[in-house]
Amino acid sequence: MSKISIGIVGFGKIAREQHVPAIDANDAFELLAVASPHSRLDRLPHYTDIQALLQGLPQLSAVSLCTTPQARYQAARHALEQGRHVLLEKPPGATVSEVLELARLARQQRVTLFAAWHSRYARAVEPARAWLRDRRIRGVVVNWKEDVRVWHPGQHWIWEAGGLGVFDPAINALSILTRIIPGGLVLKDAELSFPANCQTPIAARLQLACADGAPVRVALDFLQAGAPSWDIDVDTDGGRLGLRNGGSLMRVDDRPVALPASEEYPQLYVHFAQLVREGGIDADVAPLQLVADAFLCGQRLQVAPFVE
Repeated sequence: MSKISIGIVGFGKIAREQHVPAIDANDAFELLAVASPHSRLDRLPHYTDIQALLQGLPQLSAVSLCTTPQARYQAARHALEQGRHVLLEKPPGATVSEVLELARLARQQRVTLFAAWHSRYARAVEPARAWLRDRRIRGVVVNWKEDVRVWHPGQHWIWEAGGLGVFDPAINALSILTRIIPGGLVLKDAELSFPANCQTPIAARLQLACADGAPVRVALDFLQAGAPSWDIDVDTDGGRLGLRNGGSLMRVDDRPVALPASEEYPQLYVHFAQLVREGGIDADVAPLQLVADAFLCGQRLQVAPFVE
């Protein structure tokens, strides 16, 4: 079959370090161009925005949108209206309603929309999901903490409305949780800490519940010095599951579990290629819905201004 011609829209750190190598390594795709007002990939044609990209390359069949969340909806809508398949970097939109509308439009246009929750493709996620399937969960503890100055230096959009703040990395944890926990998750309570000079939180505490009522405690922090903590612990009637390093390591009762060799973004593009070939849509909003619920129902605390 012919290759899927694809362009990248928005060319920051994640696009350059993750999307480009994953596309290059996948024989199903051919990367034709990059669209970004500020950055370029020297070996490929460059366009300033998605409108110029699609006009300049009418043969392009798909786009990966790696813009900031606030700009993603209009770019995705334009691509779908032009009959292109769309991959949305996480989070797939600034709001739940944006993603739902894009999914409706993709169905209408008969093209693929993929909300690419990359952390769901971490090595331990599917083994953890299988391990939990036949066990009763007693409780879950999530610690997702990192230093924003190290992992998001100079990214001022993250503090603006729609930028999600600490939920930008923490939504990775929620994407894993909503994949591995049987049944749904609901938000019971939340406490969000907003710097006096920011529109988004720098820390948060969430209380969720599994479908059977088992408690899920989530602690998020954007000011943790030193090594990050990207950890999920699940206590069950059949042992204790631990996911470490963002879901790349798995332990059961403190013993390491051997995992298959795989990488998140290459697996993500394997799935995207399959969706395109089959005309499928994968636009799960469950992780983003939990974030929206936290903003809707959470207690707001004001803390010291953030200084870069």
